[in-house]
Amino acid sequence: MIGLALLLAMLPRDALGTYGGWGAFRDPSPLRCFAIARPVERGRGAPFASIANWPGQGVRNQLHIRLSRARSPNARVTLSIGERRFELRAGDADAWAPDARTDAAVVAAIRDGRSMSVETVAVNGAAFADSYALKGAATAIDAAALGCAGRR
Repeated sequence: MIGLALLLAMLPRDALGTYGGWGAFRDPSPLRCFAIARPVERGRGAPFASIANWPGQGVRNQLHIRLSRARSPNARVTLSIGERRFELRAGDADAWAPDARTDAAVVAAIRDGRSMSVETVAVNGAAFADSYALKGAATAIDAAALGCAGRR
């Protein structure tokens, strides 16, 4: 969590709180509030999982995953939380839920889960997974939602 705090401290934002391994923050321009965490095992790059609210765009609880490695162009990205599996849309090293309905289902699963993992195949053909502890995630998500409530 210290590495996450240092990374985020370099950017202009308001800290809304730290909850377990998750932090909640607000960026003033453009206004967005988000909960964010780093994987349990930190390898390469700066991977993270976040749930964001963008009041100006009417976006609420949007999932964004930064993978720890670039993925193979045709590799699927799967998010697993308990027994639930979600196929994500992905770029080279980022992934998102395909729609708002899936975002809502992911957040509901996070609230009930203990851990989540994001699995795919790297450009070198090796499978990999980034795993996240979910302790504090629900509170951080709520803090981020409150941080942008009634703002535009």
